[in-house]
Amino acid sequence: MPLSEHEQRILHELEQALVKEDPQFADRVQSETVYTHAGRNLKWSALLFLVGLVLVIGTFTFSVALAFLGFVIMLASAVSIETNLRRMSKAGIHDITQALRGEVENKKITDIRDRFKNRFRRSSE
Repeated sequence: MPLSEHEQRILHELEQALVKEDPQFADRVQSETVYTHAGRNLKWSALLFLVGLVLVIGTFTFSVALAFLGFVIMLASAVSIETNLRRMSKAGIHDITQALRGEVENKKITDIRDRFKNRFRRSSE
């Protein structure tokens, strides 16, 4: 349901007040999405997972307590990774991968299309 003119005006006034009061926060809210926030958390969680893995492998022979701490770190970061992947959702991950691969895939599709066109032209001539 679209907002009425009055509601749009109030929303615009609130937005302007926010920009005047805290411009840094307003810029951050405008530029950050669920994907960027979850992506950042994924990077940190993956790094923590590796730290936990190194801790488990490096300390298991002389300190089981430190190895257990590494395992707990790995477990917590794996839960965080799973949570952030769910937050991004399948569609979000698909959008990101398409944006990253967009140019390469378009070239491949164009190349395949051109090859088929050339084959059919040769056979018809």
